[in-house]
Amino acid sequence: MLLPCGQLPRPPLPTWQHGGVTAATHSSLFPQVPESADAVLDGLDPEQREVALALHGPVCVLAGAGTGKTRAITHRIAYGVRAGILQPASVLAVTFTNRAAGEMRGRLRQLGAGGVQARTFHSAALRQLQYFWPKAVGGDLPRLLERKVQLVAEAAARCRIRLDRNELRDVTSEIEWAKVTQTVPADYPAVVAKTQRDAPRDTAEISQIYAMYEQLKRDRSVIDFEDVLLLTVAILQDRHDIADHVRRQYQHFVVDEYQDVSPLQQRLLDLWLGDRDNLCVVGDASQTIYSFTGATPEHLLNFRTRHPNATVVKLVRDYRSTPQVVHLANGLLGQARGRAAEHRLELVSQRDKGPEPAYAEYGDEPAEAEGTARRIRDLIAAGVPAGEIAVLYRVNSQSEVYEQALSDAGVPYQLRGAERFFERAEVREAGVALRGAARAGGNDSLLDDAEGLPSQVRAVLSVKGWTTEPPAGSGAVRDRWESLAALVRLAEDFEQAKPGATLSDLVAELDERAAAQHAPTVQGVTLASLHSAKGLEWDAVFLVGLNEGMMPITYAKTDEQIEEERRLLYVGVTRARFHLSLSWSLSRSPGGRAGRRPSRFLNGLRPGSVAVGTRGAAGGGGIERGPGPVAKRGRRGPARCRVCGKTLTDAGEMKLMRCDDCPSDMDEALYERLRDWRAVRAKKIGQPAYCVFTDKTLMAIAEAVPGSAGELAGISGVGARKLDRFGTAVLAICAGEMVEEGLGNAVDDV
Repeated sequence: MLLPCGQLPRPPLPTWQHGGVTAATHSSLFPQVPESADAVLDGLDPEQREVALALHGPVCVLAGAGTGKTRAITHRIAYGVRAGILQPASVLAVTFTNRAAGEMRGRLRQLGAGGVQARTFHSAALRQLQYFWPKAVGGDLPRLLERKVQLVAEAAARCRIRLDRNELRDVTSEIEWAKVTQTVPADYPAVVAKTQRDAPRDTAEISQIYAMYEQLKRDRSVIDFEDVLLLTVAILQDRHDIADHVRRQYQHFVVDEYQDVSPLQQRLLDLWLGDRDNLCVVGDASQTIYSFTGATPEHLLNFRTRHPNATVVKLVRDYRSTPQVVHLANGLLGQARGRAAEHRLELVSQRDKGPEPAYAEYGDEPAEAEGTARRIRDLIAAGVPAGEIAVLYRVNSQSEVYEQALSDAGVPYQLRGAERFFERAEVREAGVALRGAARAGGNDSLLDDAEGLPSQVRAVLSVKGWTTEPPAGSGAVRDRWESLAALVRLAEDFEQAKPGATLSDLVAELDERAAAQHAPTVQGVTLASLHSAKGLEWDAVFLVGLNEGMMPITYAKTDEQIEEERRLLYVGVTRARFHLSLSWSLSRSPGGRAGRRPSRFLNGLRPGSVAVGTRGAAGGGGIERGPGPVAKRGRRGPARCRVCGKTLTDAGEMKLMRCDDCPSDMDEALYERLRDWRAVRAKKIGQPAYCVFTDKTLMAIAEAVPGSAGELAGISGVGARKLDRFGTAVLAICAGEMVEEGLGNAVDDV
């Protein structure tokens, strides 16, 4: 049989067909270098083998979690090199982290394919920029700014805009996002509005700081990491001779984690390629979780449109997780919506059966942490190494209660991607402030109007950045607030456990907790956020805090943001090899009202739940929230629970239009704001709190979140008189506006 020039005949498949396929993970630490090109293919499954043999033209590898994508592409490169089809120096493999690039280089060496360039986008671009700068521009390359925060701070000061440390970090991240999406300062406000991005500050202010930052860099002849990509793109665009030089050097390109490519990185890749198509990309749209950094799966999803003749290989054999874990992962994505969901991969586990995923509901957060710690201790006793266990949560501020629970249980742990709770700068600062206030006692003016321990803590922490309402969006400012809010909650729980406790007692408790949590043990349970767990795996994974408001996070508003939260949970599920536990709590603290609901993403998956349809256009992402249609006044017939359909007879249940024990979709934070407002309002008018609104009415308001007087009037318990007296304030609170406590309608204060 005649074959195209330079292409070798495909070796037979004796190894895989006879059950000798090797796992995608857990390879030997010191494997033997394959004796020949054909031996490189040994142990690959049919789809991985197709990837390895597809050495020409555009190739798109859609690789699900745990399917051995790195194995497939490294064997592809190694086979091409060992077979003489690819020259090592002509291959550029690009990934997103130095760790991943180092792992790829190591695997290639083990396969006998040393000399291949495996780098991050920034590393490859910087190397080219350093080499070509004297020729393209002249002189030495400007100094690389290792940390841009100081220069951003100076830019803000010159613009007379004051930023605290956390705001500074968020604005710096926002500038990075603008640059990788190729957004110039003047266009930044419009682009943010168009993309519905949550900006950490007023967009006009950020635009001003961004422009000044760029000016300062020019004045001082320095560049940042984003400039490395931008300048390389500019040189390759303007100097065709240099672009030709690069293209002669590199003939074949491989891009890992292609779903995370930014528009700027894609532009650089296009310039590297020129009019050629020897490109292999690998990715999974269902693992796109970094859109806040500018990453977009659109390049992966559009690959076959841009390259109609591309070879497309789907890797769906999951070697990491048991069938039970894979079934849950598939079910989670089965409810997804949007374009990425249309390209989801149905994974097929290649492992033996394991235990079913465990679902656990707890009364409160401390109970959830203690229960998790007990189960972890049992797993360790049963022989699971502590280093093969992970507790994954949505935000870093959730770590504290698990740090404490594991310490109390005598279980070693280590934090990944975050400082220990008591080592965070804002927590240390808060501790100093609380200690000072405790020493000052009644001489501290901050405590003049504070009655009770929680009020005193709120007063002290208010000067450190704590507010009754969380800041909008994510980022460092939100992380700082979450840490301070955790201390406020700790004070509330401490007073409940020890009535009459003083600020000094709380400080002593904090000191004891901090002292018990010394440097992390290397061989310990991993505590990590879901984002920082990407690319990792463990024998046992505990996904905790899976409540509405945390998963999806409360500031995820748009359909796209909600779907990214679902993908984030999918990434968490697929980190588990064997044991998987999912848990949530009904209230924040012991004795609290059990009004929380488990994450909507678990509907139809956890026992006793049913899948819920989405709201919005067909095929788009969405969310079902708020109560069902309100019964029209005057309509006869029994009132029925909008959740289970049961006939309602209790007045309180009829007010909520649901059974007391049916899940609530109440906005808990809104409910607490309404209660605070009611307390002050009742005191001002000299009446009991229930005369303003009863608890049930406030719950109904927090579930409906009315946006107009008509919607508010339709809630049972809000008559025309109360609408007239309190409607303006209630609607303002529902809209998230800052309302002076005690404010009623103007007519009531005359």
